[in-house]
Amino acid sequence: MDVALVGFAVLLVLVFLRMPIAFAMGLVGFAGFGVLSGWQPSLAMVGTIVSDTALNYGLSVVPMFILMGNFVVRANLSAELYDASHAFLGHRRGGLSMATVLACGGFSAICGSSLATAATMSKVALPPMRHYGYADTLATASIAAGGTLGILIPPSVILVIYGLMTDTSIRELFAAGLLPGIVGIVLYMAAVRYVVWRDPAAGPAAPRRGGRERLQALRGVWGTLLLFAVVMGGIYGGAFTPTEAAGVGAGGAFLIALSRRTLTWRSFYEVLADSARTTAVLFAVLIGALIFSNFVNRAGLPDGLLALVSGQDLSPLTVIVIILAIYVVLGCVFESLSMLLLTVPIFFPVIKELGYGGLGPEQILVWFGIIAVVVTEISLITPPVGLNVFVLSGVVRDVSTATVFRGVTPFWCADIVRLAVLVAAPGISLLLPRLFYG
Repeated sequence: MDVALVGFAVLLVLVFLRMPIAFAMGLVGFAGFGVLSGWQPSLAMVGTIVSDTALNYGLSVVPMFILMGNFVVRANLSAELYDASHAFLGHRRGGLSMATVLACGGFSAICGSSLATAATMSKVALPPMRHYGYADTLATASIAAGGTLGILIPPSVILVIYGLMTDTSIRELFAAGLLPGIVGIVLYMAAVRYVVWRDPAAGPAAPRRGGRERLQALRGVWGTLLLFAVVMGGIYGGAFTPTEAAGVGAGGAFLIALSRRTLTWRSFYEVLADSARTTAVLFAVLIGALIFSNFVNRAGLPDGLLALVSGQDLSPLTVIVIILAIYVVLGCVFESLSMLLLTVPIFFPVIKELGYGGLGPEQILVWFGIIAVVVTEISLITPPVGLNVFVLSGVVRDVSTATVFRGVTPFWCADIVRLAVLVAAPGISLLLPRLFYG
């Protein structure tokens, strides 16, 4: 266990020295395993992990969902989603920010990427909000916070990776993520209401749209609803596996982009190239995390933590609160996916044995996956790393990161409330998995 702690310290030093997290985890994992078991077994372990990960059929869901998200972005479905939300909410104070959050939730349901959601919605939602005099703090914060929904509302690449790392059912994770995602949308809207209650000038009302305009706006989102219904309905109904659903979704998104005449040969090549780059980065981080995971398991860290928890006679809730506090602290330093991949191999054996809320081992892993992703969402909008904030600042160059960070404070407070609710009531996350799969 002491060797594992030294390895963590070395890893943190390498990260602060700006070594890419994938290489830092791989290097520390390889060296640590070599110290414990010998260099030849360590080389064999690395080779096995690289080949097994590259040939893992279950991981083919990752590039397919990434490809689906890129085609969705290219099809400009975000504009229709925002227009429909605007039609029903824009006439309220703060209504355009609420419409942004709702559109981000809908776009996340077919995109699956927080960064892509934030970057895309900034181009669609920010100009109207500025036109009606919204404060930059509220306008940019609603986009940055709404974008975080992309890693929770299914299909979610992070949930897929969590499921493969912990041997948890991906379709149950997808079912479990839906209601917490909706709770997140509702609480983000409440955060907007709080902001405009404190400062009505931050989010003035836009003109009310008539019934005919609203109906026309709804007609524009048929492609989004159809794609989500086919992909997620097929998974929930057992018509196809998540891997097959990813292929169907990518094909459907391609046909939608084609029908809207938004694809050229050049843009088609860019979509494929961007999907390949993103997949390569994810696989590199995953391989590094698996190498590091083998090292910490060989060093006995998970067993040591489990023995420590058992010896201290801590309640399951106390253990969970401590783990979540560690996640919050790490979220201030690590990128979200890296943080999850780094910590899940250490924490999930402890969580599995807790028996929190009377949940069985399989149920508690599904629940903990949702909790871990919600904490990861918080890290996307909190300083100093907050990736969504930096992505938004890169797209909207006349708004500083300090302005966005100041604006997102009510939103991550809403996330803390959601986290507390989901911890106190695991049934919210497990309702749909129980309903669909027993």
